[in-house]
Amino acid sequence: LQKELLKYKQEARNLQGIKVTSPQDALQQRLLQQDAAVLQLKQELLRANMDKEELHNQNADLQRKVEERNRLLAEYKKELCQKERHLQQQQTKLDEMLRQLSEASYQQVDLERELEHKEALLAHCMKREAEE
Repeated sequence: LQKELLKYKQEARNLQGIKVTSPQDALQQRLLQQDAAVLQLKQELLRANMDKEELHNQNADLQRKVEERNRLLAEYKKELCQKERHLQQQQTKLDEMLRQLSEASYQQVDLERELEHKEALLAHCMKREAEE
């Protein structure tokens, strides 16, 4: 029965493509497989670490860009506030000048009426003097 069992085990190994001639060869083959698996895992770990480092660098770069854009945005907001204040001052000056212009226009109309009145008086006086 043991001979038959060994025979069938050997056949099964041959069918699976594993040729084992001795327990030491089997152990050596198993160690080689494990070494290959460990090597593959190390390569995967190295790739994962490189990917992680690359992502970290990209994240740091993006953080710098965000900070730069936030700084620029703050500067633009500051400039915009200054320009709005300046515009408000200019609007106030314009309103004052328009008020002064309106007053000057009213004064001009009054002065023109007064001038017309005085010219009429002068013409009347000249006419009377000429008649006399």
